[in-house]
Amino acid sequence: MLRRGLAVVVAAAAIAGLVTAFAPLGDDDHGRSGSTRESTFVDRDGDGVLERGSGDPLVSRTALARASPPTRTLARFAQLTDAHVTDEESPVRLEMLDRRGAPFTSAFRPQEALTAQVLRAAVVSLNAERPEAVVVTGDLVDNAQQNEVAEAVAVLNGGRVDPGSGARRYEGVQEQSNPDPFYYRSDVDPPRHPGLLTRAQRPFVSPGLDAPWYPTVGNHDLLVQGNLAPTRRTEAVALGDRKLVRLSQAALSAANVRDVSPRAVGALLAHGLPGKTMRVTPDPRRRELRPSQMLAALRHGSGRGAGGRWLDYSFDIGPKVRVIVLDLISRRAGAAGVVHAGQSGWLARQLRAARDRWVVVFSHTPLSRTRGGERLTALLDRDPHVVAAVAGDVHRNTIAARRTRAGGYWTITTSSLVDYPQQARMFELVETKGGVAVRTWVVDAAPDDELAAVSRELAFLDYQGGRPSGLAGSRADRNATLFR
Repeated sequence: MLRRGLAVVVAAAAIAGLVTAFAPLGDDDHGRSGSTRESTFVDRDGDGVLERGSGDPLVSRTALARASPPTRTLARFAQLTDAHVTDEESPVRLEMLDRRGAPFTSAFRPQEALTAQVLRAAVVSLNAERPEAVVVTGDLVDNAQQNEVAEAVAVLNGGRVDPGSGARRYEGVQEQSNPDPFYYRSDVDPPRHPGLLTRAQRPFVSPGLDAPWYPTVGNHDLLVQGNLAPTRRTEAVALGDRKLVRLSQAALSAANVRDVSPRAVGALLAHGLPGKTMRVTPDPRRRELRPSQMLAALRHGSGRGAGGRWLDYSFDIGPKVRVIVLDLISRRAGAAGVVHAGQSGWLARQLRAARDRWVVVFSHTPLSRTRGGERLTALLDRDPHVVAAVAGDVHRNTIAARRTRAGGYWTITTSSLVDYPQQARMFELVETKGGVAVRTWVVDAAPDDELAAVSRELAFLDYQGGRPSGLAGSRADRNATLFR
């Protein structure tokens, strides 16, 4: 089943006249709050059409400690993750690989032209929640390009955002004249949204986050399509005027054996683009950033994070909470996390320096999916002040208890902004009569934002990242009070 399979899913609804359910939701339908404690999106009859449902209350989870009444709030903070702000017209993108499965399953999404608008909608929703800090846990951008990070930072900081690149008109695989059945074409395929790609290219204004934001680096921030460090040859493609639309047999063979090593990719590009191409308008803003340049852009944009090769740092939220940010991203190739030399010692020093503060650890890749992650996990296991380890990367809402002799802590991951359900996460750390608890709930990206509503519907129908994937998790993975 190809991604245009979403057209088949909604065809019957379109014939029945139900495609109007995809129209943007207005202020009369519900308020601006995206909190799922107040209301949720549901598909009651399984027809692929989302409707508004009741809110989800917090579920008490007592695997680590008994429930206990709260006495005071220590900190209120949020997580944004995996926005994948995408230059969907970039020549370096290889959308045709998506149909070949892992590790290429994020190469194309039907809603990919709306990533910046969804990030803006998430900003609006989080501002309504009033966090004291927002941690952005990686994959802020999709392809390590300068224009992508400039666009994403403009959304987070506020001001005018220009999501277009190259020509002012859309140039890419979703053009309505493209006969390839793999791609959703918004002008002709159901659910039809005529002019969607034109609207997606238009500049808009973002309010920016009211709270300070703190970056965590992800593999897509540093690596081309999240898998390969930028090279002279890949950057030449990004800055060029030709885009691959069909791979040569040699390139297909490399894809079949999942070889995305620097040597293999370099060999394929040594004699030009390997396959059939289309002409696109070049744009110098598409230059690929080396890891040091991307870290500099994130530090400058946020005003956070110490200098150096790695984006490891810590900060406090009030007098009782210490946040530790870990950089677990390879600088060469591969999407898996990796512990770098000296990181275990650095983390041990940070935990000692936190003294009697409660500690929350953030990373892009969960430690359980990181090479060498067991060394960092062992440090967290021994510290009685660690209450949560929070990550992104997996695009899924999960919450699990990790029991340790020191009292244990909660491991938490949050769904992406690019795939359904396109949610951010809020946290409150509260003292209780018996100890401490983490209240957490997920937040939909501005339910009354027109383009974000279209993106949510397309993401829901997407056969790879939508409802079949179960990325929303269970109710207990989304809204819960986690006692410690």
